Amino acid sequence: PTAIEDFNPAEIGSAKYEVGTYHDYFKEDMITVIAPVVHGYSTQGYLLIHKSMTQIGQLQITLMNAAYITLAVIYLLSFSILLGIQFIVYRPLCKITEAAKQYASGNLDYEIPVNTEDEIGYLSASLNFMSSQLRDMEDYQKKFVANVSHDFRSPLTSIKGYVEAMTDGTIPPELHEKYLKIILFETERLTDLTQDLLTLNEFDTNHLLLNREVFDIHEMIKHVAASFEGVCTQKKISIELVFATKHLNVNADKRKIQQVLYNLLDNAIKFSDPNSIVTIETTDRGEKVYTSVKDNGMGIPRSALGKIWERFYKSDLSRGKDKKGTGLGLAIVKEAIQAHGENITVVSTEGVGTEFSFSLPKVAG
Repeated sequence: PTAIEDFNPAEIGSAKYEVGTYHDYFKEDMITVIAPVVHGYSTQGYLLIHKSMTQIGQLQITLMNAAYITLAVIYLLSFSILLGIQFIVYRPLCKITEAAKQYASGNLDYEIPVNTEDEIGYLSASLNFMSSQLRDMEDYQKKFVANVSHDFRSPLTSIKGYVEAMTDGTIPPELHEKYLKIILFETERLTDLTQDLLTLNEFDTNHLLLNREVFDIHEMIKHVAASFEGVCTQKKISIELVFATKHLNVNADKRKIQQVLYNLLDNAIKFSDPNSIVTIETTDRGEKVYTSVKDNGMGIPRSALGKIWERFYKSDLSRGKDKKGTGLGLAIVKEAIQAHGENITVVSTEGVGTEFSFSLPKVAG
């Protein structure tokens, strides 16, 4: 070991280290650290550690390069994530927000472009579907108001015209009875239309609150058929009842099913030819009871089968015979059956006849 001349442990003062050739012992700058060696609370000597500044500088460069690379990678990853959020989340959300503003302002034609199949794409597609449904509902409401206005305006115009004509003497007193009957007929049309609109409104606002009870569907059919005796006699139409059993109980809203039967039978008689037969038949299948109303009338054109359930719809063939109809009867029928969670079907051949069939849950007993 080399002895250090004039060694002074306090030469670096309070510093932890010193840089230099350390009393010219080295030819290059070194970093020197001096630490006392203590034993038994007394200093036995000093430990000096020297390290080349060149090596430390190279180590520093290596560590700093690693740090710079790490920071660069973190920056690139962060930038990529932010860029992904910008294009995958932020921009689509801005489009969705803009769509919500457009819908709120009444512009239902605004459509969000759907380019992905993720949650954002699903949300965009759902909003597009919602806007299309709202557009359809808006169109339906306009059509509904137009139809209601038309169906109210026609009889009111007739009533006003005939009353004014009778008042100013255009219609002589001896013809008053004839035109009063016409006015009465138009008034009944208005009453029927108002009642049908109230019924449909009941389904729209309260369609799930059914007053279900157990009753014999055959007894109901008999009572409904009996109420058409006068019309059938006048048109020479027979009603044939074909029952599966003597008694057949179902669980349903009695008043609504009675209205379904009345509307279907009324249509069947209205569009049947004189001296024909209307058949009401029940079938017991498992847990369901199927009731069908069949006529031998003019039938429904194939092109109109998908439209007969629409409110106010009247086929061209029916307009000649259905003078008093409101075009709401079959809409009421469908709403009533669907409110029970059941189905109604129609089979029709033009010039041969039509058969409506609906199901109801059976009650054993």
